[in-house]
Amino acid sequence: MSTLPAPFTAANRTYVKSLYRRILTNELDWIVQRDLWRARALAIRAEFERNRNVHDPRALAQIFDKAEAALAARKHPDPYRPAEAPDGTKWERNLPPPLGPLFDHEPYNEAHGRAGHH
Repeated sequence: MSTLPAPFTAANRTYVKSLYRRILTNELDWIVQRDLWRARALAIRAEFERNRNVHDPRALAQIFDKAEAALAARKHPDPYRPAEAPDGTKWERNLPPPLGPLFDHEPYNEAHGRAGHH
């Protein structure tokens, strides 16, 4: 595990928010229906609230390690990607044609004995 930020700092607050969002996003990868996902999201929030008043840095480090391990163990093998996002199903589909110079067919046809063909 990488080094954790010092407890009770802005970096720690950012780390906890990031961890919370990553866990919620991962759960949404597993549970697509929002009404079912919402119940799981409330349980996750309750877990974070239960650990809100932990002030011991060692205990916090253990909680973070446990949460990261649980997230890694439950990581979805094929996470949801928005269709038009990079790696999405519609990424770079139906690209506009290149805006380069157009090919002039008439001189080509005349040079190759195909005059009058369209």
